[in-house]
Amino acid sequence: MKPVIPQQELLPTINFCVIVPTYNNHKTLKKVLDSILDFTPNVIIVNDGSTDETSEILKQYTQLTQIHHTKNSGKGMALRNGFKKAIEMNFEYAITIDSDGQHFASDIPNFIVEIQNQPNSLLIGSRNMTQENVPKKSSFGNKFSNFWFWFETGIKLEDTQSGFRLYPLQLIPKKYYTNKFEFEIEVIVRSAWKGIVVKNIPIQILYDPAERVSHFRPFKDFTRISILNTVLVINTLLYIKPRDFFRRAKKKGFKKFFLEDILESSDSDFKKAAAIALGIFIGMSPFWGFQTILLLFFATLFKLNKVIAYLSSNVSFPPFIPFIIYGSLKMGSYFVSSETPLVLDSSLTLDDIQKNATQYIVGSLILATVSALITGLLSYLLLTIFSSRKNKK
Repeated sequence: MKPVIPQQELLPTINFCVIVPTYNNHKTLKKVLDSILDFTPNVIIVNDGSTDETSEILKQYTQLTQIHHTKNSGKGMALRNGFKKAIEMNFEYAITIDSDGQHFASDIPNFIVEIQNQPNSLLIGSRNMTQENVPKKSSFGNKFSNFWFWFETGIKLEDTQSGFRLYPLQLIPKKYYTNKFEFEIEVIVRSAWKGIVVKNIPIQILYDPAERVSHFRPFKDFTRISILNTVLVINTLLYIKPRDFFRRAKKKGFKKFFLEDILESSDSDFKKAAAIALGIFIGMSPFWGFQTILLLFFATLFKLNKVIAYLSSNVSFPPFIPFIIYGSLKMGSYFVSSETPLVLDSSLTLDDIQKNATQYIVGSLILATVSALITGLLSYLLLTIFSSRKNKK
């Protein structure tokens, strides 16, 4: 039987440091630093332009690596500079701890144990958001962040906003777009896109209203986070999802991928048919330029096979577009009257379509709906026959 090594003895086996970004947390800073020093002397403090007694407190810790910003640049920039310094000092991992006293340094060994079991992961401490004194806005913000992280990466986490984390320094992205609180979202999403395992581990948490100082600005920072998530979602739908799809298909072989991941996926025949119907509807609908975004959004929302839906949406492949437009205008002519009736022949121009936009949009939506229902029904019948034959074999 393999002997169990005490957590404290595991610490020297991992090349890590602890980064402490701080801004005007003089009430709790000394307590935080002293608790960390019980576990490691490898501490990097980033004083992000504090205007309180922070500088005086840090004079007591000259043995520790210190970075001082002349003005407040934001938590994201403090962490980025901390990472840069840690890499210069040849550390492999960096644990980040907030200086407001909410984290327990006694959880550091838990991160080290977990990283030994799964090296090169990005670990996020998962807080119990239901305990006493946890602000409701923090709980709501965490749920909001968890949802968008799942949508952007496909990874479900219980806590995406905790600042108590372990980063694999050589693997995380080197360049970033954000400097403030939203950086902690950007770094985990883009790390997940690189294939880094991102997971939670449980940690203790203390919310002491008498000592804790939060610098989160609800309106400004929530707006910045919302803008970042908008950019990340667009990137997810237009690049990351299609990229991952083609990577999986190429790695497995397109024929094998089609047979195993599409025809023989774990989805029911009904859900496969629904995915085909969704793809047909979106592909024929008048949402040009937004079709991929809408497709992946609704496929995710209704938990439908994105691969099937994406392939089906190619009904709007360029050679077919003139026929779809023609059919839409023809269908629309039965429901929308026009002062200048269209002659649907080779003389039809783009100006003619623009003058009859309502006719086109109405006809397109009706045609897309009817086509989706018919295709979905036929697909369901064919898939049912295919499944029954397979079961007989």
